[in-house]
Amino acid sequence: MAETVEETTTPQPKIGPIVKRLKGFAGAHGGATAVVEYLGQKGARIVLVGSDGRWGDQVVAGGVEAARTACDEAGVPVKDEWERDLVTGIKTGSYEWDYMGGHQTPRGGGTR
Repeated sequence: MAETVEETTTPQPKIGPIVKRLKGFAGAHGGATAVVEYLGQKGARIVLVGSDGRWGDQVVAGGVEAARTACDEAGVPVKDEWERDLVTGIKTGSYEWDYMGGHQTPRGGGTR
């Protein structure tokens, strides 16, 4: 008697809520561009850069393919790598500097 082998597939996460958040971010920031980063078993990280320079991120458990699908469904273009224009357009505020443990020098010089 032959054995039956069942194929197992990795369940894809429900990306509807992720698509909704991506659309919300893009709408609030005049559009957005994404870069998808592989996180290993955790999945993938979508880093969004808004047209106004604000940025945010979203972790997707389903990996790079699920992250790219979410971006496509949200109408957010995905760059294959960090390009100079994208990086230089990012604006960080005091929250980000404090979160990263750094200190931002105020405009006009001096120390914080």
